[in-house]
Amino acid sequence: MIERIDNATNRQLTFSKQRGGLMKKAWELAILCEADLALIVFSSTGRLYDFASSRPVVN
Repeated sequence: MIERIDNATNRQLTFSKQRGGLMKKAWELAILCEADLALIVFSSTGRLYDFASSRPVVN
């Protein structure tokens, strides 16, 4: 079962690690599958983290 981390320091550390892994997976998915992808994450303090990819337009 997943539960909230009560200790604020541990919660922030976990958030940072998980956010980094999520951004990496988003980047990998965009590259491997040639997908247009957008990811928006807000921290508990309201800080915005984002990732966006797009394929070049080929005429």
